Amino acid sequence: MRMTGAKILMECLIEQGVDTIFGYPGGTILNVYDELYNYDGRVRHILTAHEQGACHAADGYARSTGKVGVCFATSGPGATNLVTGIATAYMDSSPIVCITCNVGTSLLGKDSFQEVDITGVTMPITKCNYLVRSVDELADTVREAFAIARSGRPGPVLLDIPKNVTAEFAEYAPLPRSQHGTSGRLGKLMERSSQNFRAPEPDHRDIDRLVEMINESQKPLLICGGGVVRSRAHVEFESFANKIDAPVAITLMGAGGFRGRNKLTTGMIGMHGSQASNMAVDACDLLIAVGCRFSDRVALKPSSFARNAKIVQIDIDRSEINKNVETDHHIIGDARRVLELLNERVRQLDHSEWKKYVFSFKTETEYDAVEDRLTPGQILSSIARILPQDTIVSTDVGQHQMWAIQHFHFDYPGQLLTSGGFGTMGFGLGAAIGAKAAHPDKTVLHVTGDGGFRMNCNELCTEEYYKLPVITVLFNNGTLGMVRQWQTLIYNHHYSQTTLDRGPDFVKLAGAYGLNGWRVSNVEELEKALHGALESEKGSVIDCAIWMDEMVRPMVGGGDHITQFMID
Repeated sequence: MRMTGAKILMECLIEQGVDTIFGYPGGTILNVYDELYNYDGRVRHILTAHEQGACHAADGYARSTGKVGVCFATSGPGATNLVTGIATAYMDSSPIVCITCNVGTSLLGKDSFQEVDITGVTMPITKCNYLVRSVDELADTVREAFAIARSGRPGPVLLDIPKNVTAEFAEYAPLPRSQHGTSGRLGKLMERSSQNFRAPEPDHRDIDRLVEMINESQKPLLICGGGVVRSRAHVEFESFANKIDAPVAITLMGAGGFRGRNKLTTGMIGMHGSQASNMAVDACDLLIAVGCRFSDRVALKPSSFARNAKIVQIDIDRSEINKNVETDHHIIGDARRVLELLNERVRQLDHSEWKKYVFSFKTETEYDAVEDRLTPGQILSSIARILPQDTIVSTDVGQHQMWAIQHFHFDYPGQLLTSGGFGTMGFGLGAAIGAKAAHPDKTVLHVTGDGGFRMNCNELCTEEYYKLPVITVLFNNGTLGMVRQWQTLIYNHHYSQTTLDRGPDFVKLAGAYGLNGWRVSNVEELEKALHGALESEKGSVIDCAIWMDEMVRPMVGGGDHITQFMID
């Protein structure tokens, strides 16, 4: 049947199972929004306050569901406003498809009004991107974009469609997802570029070699990385850890890939890793990293990282092998499939003596009780006690992010939404909105700081309008806390441009958006506010006053050996 490009786009989104789109309209994408009007009840559109918020929301939707998130934006500034969100998704391997519309093909390259070469801009931060110049290519290009976004190592894909393509007509025939690899141009491309679409089958000889290494080891340590979360391999990973009886250190992106309450958990590893995790990686004789790329926040000093161990890296992306840390052995493949094969081969082991050593060190930071002010430990303990155990937690970036990840115990993939690789302040509220839209029956907590919240509080209007009762807990220390911590420890107390002695009043701001707002300064007030937020059908902002010089502990300086704690 003949359809306009705009209708073909919408039909292809239906094919892909898209039920929610986050976006912001403008001139060049109006044909698409006009067609979207006819899909009311089939596809939900959430209008955000800013395109960056739409991209973060699509990302939060993707991370919390494991499905592809989708956002719309218009040309020029609408498209470039997506860039930070796209880079955030790219660094953390989150599958999103960003659909922008550009000026008509006859106006491309002429510096037309609101024209930008968005495919050129985003080339380094997308898994793939497209400028669709012909309506006849649109359907297969949309299908290809989704296949690339979700397959192999997931990531963002951008689709830029000139306005005239959305208005022109072409033949469209529905094609179920199950047939996308067997039909026409798409099938040929998928066959030609299979590594982009299907994870390679692990080499069974590599699996057998690792089993031998495990049997020879007396002090094994596992690292649970983001690849475990992305492949939803948490069940297989936990079975593997229990069978080989190895302690498990967790990266920032690996939270939820291994239950924080499992007795083998040593806590986070790296710059703000626990004493147990960092001491274990220094003393182990075999380090098995699953879905971990050994970033500079984990392997702070690569030359001495796991210096007493044979290092094994398991990753779906061959380009990550030996990129940051030299390995002794590696396995290329999807984390779940590799773990399935390992679990078939490994036998039950006992490393009691090794565990006794590892767990002689702290797995969490202990905060002293303070009567006259709130501490991060008190805030997080109250939240953990009052909010449901399966609460989805999104964070912005800074001290509050580290405190939350250090002290919450995440039980499943997609429970933690945080910007790890790109470190994007302003990520948290958009991600929380995306997660709440996807999981209306779950409690969604947005943990933020007064610096990060200034960058995304405009999305409170989105939260209120669509009745998405996100609970925002604000660690308000009147400063850019993580930067101030570095200024204290490294820059001789030169507090240059980090003190936030200015508005807004966050409680009044919440009220202006029609949301609940509380300011709390002790545990009793905090717990009352948390109960009130849970019972309310509206979003809430809880402004927690904490000490300006509270620090994230432990901390290892960048480039230092992993056990060289600046503060413990």
